[in-house]
Amino acid sequence: MGKNSDEDERIFFPETPIKSLAKANSVDKSVEKPHYLGHRDRLRQRFAAGSDALPDYELLELLLFRLIPRADTKPLAKALLARFGTLAEVLGAPVARLEEVRGIGPTVALELKIVAATAQRAARSEIKGREVLSSWTQVLGYCRSVMAFEEREQFRILFLDKKNALIADEVQQVGTVDHTPVYPREVVKRALELSATAIILAHNHPSGDPTPSRADIEMTKLVIETAKPLGIAVHDHIIIGKKGHASMKGLLLI
Repeated sequence: MGKNSDEDERIFFPETPIKSLAKANSVDKSVEKPHYLGHRDRLRQRFAAGSDALPDYELLELLLFRLIPRADTKPLAKALLARFGTLAEVLGAPVARLEEVRGIGPTVALELKIVAATAQRAARSEIKGREVLSSWTQVLGYCRSVMAFEEREQFRILFLDKKNALIADEVQQVGTVDHTPVYPREVVKRALELSATAIILAHNHPSGDPTPSRADIEMTKLVIETAKPLGIAVHDHIIIGKKGHASMKGLLLI
């Protein structure tokens, strides 16, 4: 009985050789790390040496590193650019459209929008409290960052003080893909509430073409006529498209 019991134990619980245990507990150095880990380190080093040399897809990769820590993000970065066209359009795309790209879930889409909002806030800080007319490039850059890739028309007003410094920047109306209702009295009323002495009007054309329509020109002239008797100047009306902008003042339309 005792002998058979010992044999049974040897059958079901065989001794494990010491050599095998050592092999099991050792790290197999032949197993390579995922290839993208080395790529990430190299890309970070290139960025540290100068970001201007990096193409858009690599900058987008760098953003995606933190959002997707355990995957090769190069194909996803390229897929986003192929879908939307440019880095600015990727960051400007609505969450729902970002999620249509395979590999982009709600969390990653939201994080990309946080990056976009941070960039917009930084652009606005460049013109906040500054003499706007002498910082026109920054004004155009800001308007483009916040409006160029919106899917619906958005009518925005920049309110200026007597030194033409930015007091406030507000969206007054949001419309459809090709129309936004604008009420000149409401524009002037808000300017008076903020003690603004000048304004810059801005709206986007989701179609991409910034050419002013007849309705755009007529509406702008009506705002000018309403604001002038109250001492409020309309410096310009900027129309923003995906590929550029149009200035009504520059086109001699006002």
